[in-house]
Amino acid sequence: MRPVLRPLRPEDLGWVVAAHGRIYTAEYGWDPSFEALVAGIVRDVAAGFDPARECAWIAELEGAPVGSAFLVRGPDAETAKLRLVIVDPQARGLGLGRTLARACEDFARAQGYSRITLWTHSVLLAARALYASEGYRLVASAPHHSFGHDLVEETWEKDLTAPRTA
Repeated sequence: MRPVLRPLRPEDLGWVVAAHGRIYTAEYGWDPSFEALVAGIVRDVAAGFDPARECAWIAELEGAPVGSAFLVRGPDAETAKLRLVIVDPQARGLGLGRTLARACEDFARAQGYSRITLWTHSVLLAARALYASEGYRLVASAPHHSFGHDLVEETWEKDLTAPRTA
């Protein structure tokens, strides 16, 4: 069966939080503070979601959620933020990360945003490779201690004023 994207439904919020906690604990050994961070992001999105300026997608495989991506308002009217992109290990290799990121980008372009930013970590090699292949540029990085580990956080940005490549 092929995966499908659909808009976020209220019952998906808990799945997004739990999936992030489960996957990042299993793959990177991150502690519960990461799941708490994700819960805060989800809470903030749910409390102030503006469908005219924001979108959220769930990828499903055989009727079960296997991925997510959110696009939320950034610090100014020109900037959107890509958040909570995740693909369950059982659904990797199907191009869902790219599909989710592009769905958010398409929405951002349609709403007139001129850039998308995102926050990630240097250890997330597959995510970084995806973002680079989609035209995002690394614009800042800094070491920090979070989620029980010494990490390097990264900010990436994509200019939406140019046509999409590939």
